[in-house]
Amino acid sequence: MSQIQPNIVFILTDDQGPWALGCAGNPEIRTPNLDRLAEQGIRFENFFCSSPVCAPARATILTGKMPSQHGVHDFIRENDNPHLQYLEGHTAYTELLTEAGYVCGISGKWGLCNDYEAQKGFSHWYTYIYDGGHYYDPTMVRNGQPVKETGYLTNLITQDAMMFIERQAEQEQPFYISVHYTAPHHLWVGEHPQEYVELYDDCPFETCPQEPEHPWFLELTNPSDVRTNPHDNLKGYFAAVTAMDYNVGLILEQLDRLNLRENTLICFMSDNGFSCGQGGIWGKGNGTYPQNMYENSVKVPAIFSQPGRIPQGRVHTALLSQYDVMPTLLEYASIDNPQAAALPGSSFLPILEGKGCDERRHVVVYDEYGPVRMIRTQRYKYIHRYPFGPFEFYDLERDSKERTNLYEHPDYQEQVQTLRNQLDRWFLQYVDPAMDGARLPVTGTGQSNLVGPDVTGQPAFNQNARLFKERQNIERLNKQ
Repeated sequence: MSQIQPNIVFILTDDQGPWALGCAGNPEIRTPNLDRLAEQGIRFENFFCSSPVCAPARATILTGKMPSQHGVHDFIRENDNPHLQYLEGHTAYTELLTEAGYVCGISGKWGLCNDYEAQKGFSHWYTYIYDGGHYYDPTMVRNGQPVKETGYLTNLITQDAMMFIERQAEQEQPFYISVHYTAPHHLWVGEHPQEYVELYDDCPFETCPQEPEHPWFLELTNPSDVRTNPHDNLKGYFAAVTAMDYNVGLILEQLDRLNLRENTLICFMSDNGFSCGQGGIWGKGNGTYPQNMYENSVKVPAIFSQPGRIPQGRVHTALLSQYDVMPTLLEYASIDNPQAAALPGSSFLPILEGKGCDERRHVVVYDEYGPVRMIRTQRYKYIHRYPFGPFEFYDLERDSKERTNLYEHPDYQEQVQTLRNQLDRWFLQYVDPAMDGARLPVTGTGQSNLVGPDVTGQPAFNQNARLFKERQNIERLNKQ
């Protein structure tokens, strides 16, 4: 190999909107450590999740596959089920890292079911058993056993990750650690240290305007008081981000202290985006029914940094996706991927090394959430909903907030048809017919079972969102 294999620290947040970073132009939110990390590397302005909800996005990051290849199409309703492994048979980059001599660990949210069993090449396994989004005194899994912890979840995840790094610093093997925070996922009110909440007592939250409720807004996937008490919920959301940022700072300081920073690649991103009132939505892709593909839902903050290898202080506008992460990390570590030809993504290592400033400027990105699919170019976005719509088309150059649907506009019919054809061809190339989300009744209210030709037992999806939305519409009509 041409160089020493780098250590990798992969920090993943949960439901952090692309706007929820100081260095991304938000003057209200306090993220000094992430801002510093961006100054020490490359921040991407157009990084997209593969699906605007947690589990499918996390599965794509690990496997490089789209949801219609790996079969995870929604958040997992029963994450502690010890009998289901949603990624069985799908190679994760952590397995390839382990085969190449890395020691791989995870601290925090797994989110892909069966929290009790170490999977996908991880030998260190400290995972969170979801309990409704609470942050204090969580139940974690260590060595296959549930442990009732005391303290603030974000701090506990950091402490465990730092212990792993401390141990590995004494070894000759390279290491990989997934630091998977639950922040800033709800709950927000009363769930975060007061010292962070008080920072936002006087914040006007102009970056999160509480716009009129979106006609598709789905209360089912949000705390019930986000519309009636937005200020306290915003304080909690911002506090969760700032508390997480403080903990990222602790990890950066440790890497410096242990003289590991120069040989450690730090990756930071969120699993999916999020809106806090912008566009009349609180939530992500399933903050509405039908599910949405708005920019705040499908874009994620993304920062990559390694001193001496990645240029510092750069902001890049290339269109990249989470399905590009696996090929990039493997090439970064000089590890071959025998399945590369079957995967939709490609490595953006030339960009990370400052050698590829322009070649991905016109790359198209794709997204899916069950029967909802998106194709996005630098200027245009087309959204297709199987089987009967509604369909959307936006000219983002003229309408960055996606307020005017131009799907039927006569001046854009050529662009609409071009993007639809390109979308169809791309998914035809990569979809596994047994996992095809376009033919599954995904509503945004969770997945309870595997999908595929040989799966038996309970249905994988329910119709809660559709029934709830119908009831909500009837109630509105009755009030008129």
